Amino acid sequence: MSMRLNAVIGVMAGLLCAGTVFGQKAERRHVREGNKLYGKEKFTEAEIAYRKSVDVNPRSVEGAYDLGNALYRQQKYPEAAEQYQLVTGQSERLLSENRTANAARLAEAYHNLGNIGMQAKEYAKSVEAYKQSLRLNPKDDETRYNLALAQKLLNDQQQEQEQQQDKEDKQDEEQQDQEQNQDQQQQDQQQNQEQEQQTQEQPQPDEQMSRDNAQQLLDAFLQDEKDTQEKVKKAQEKQQERRRTDKQW
Repeated sequence: MSMRLNAVIGVMAGLLCAGTVFGQKAERRHVREGNKLYGKEKFTEAEIAYRKSVDVNPRSVEGAYDLGNALYRQQKYPEAAEQYQLVTGQSERLLSENRTANAARLAEAYHNLGNIGMQAKEYAKSVEAYKQSLRLNPKDDETRYNLALAQKLLNDQQQEQEQQQDKEDKQDEEQQDQEQNQDQQQQDQQQNQEQEQQTQEQPQPDEQMSRDNAQQLLDAFLQDEKDTQEKVKKAQEKQQERRRTDKQW
């Protein structure tokens, strides 16, 4: 029983080993094909070949790096950045395996990431990428120049952003002041309207005096009429009194 099991395990191991070797050969074949096309500046065809190598081995550093280069030459910068990041994401393993050979490739990947950041005006990312590249390859003068340029552009960008922010803050303050002034003007206008309405509802002094005079005249007239009626009444009473006296005689 154990002998059969060992035999099965041996066969499976052999198949896995053969599959690995076959996969490595296919990966390298696609990379070589891509390199030939890349050398002829047939970057689209080279991209296809490199993608085949990555399909065979998704962890292929060489395939990812070369694919990033083909995409970069086609100005497919976001896609190229993804491939370079796949390479730089394995920095620790690559440097531990073969620092001398892999440091140069990693430095190039970081350098290209810096260039992509410059294209997108993401200068902070560019500065960091160029610094990483110089740590791996301190003698690269082109990277050093690009780093200085990225730092200057980043500084200019930050100053421009600060000025723009100050301008927006000032505009916001002016807008708030304008709104407050408008509110105050509306309140003042409303108060003036209310005061005018109250003034219109209250009788004016001349009007009040005219009403008072009219009332006094009316009262005087009524009083005179009353006095007249009383005089007439008294006169009638005296006349009746005379008549009664005359009848008695």
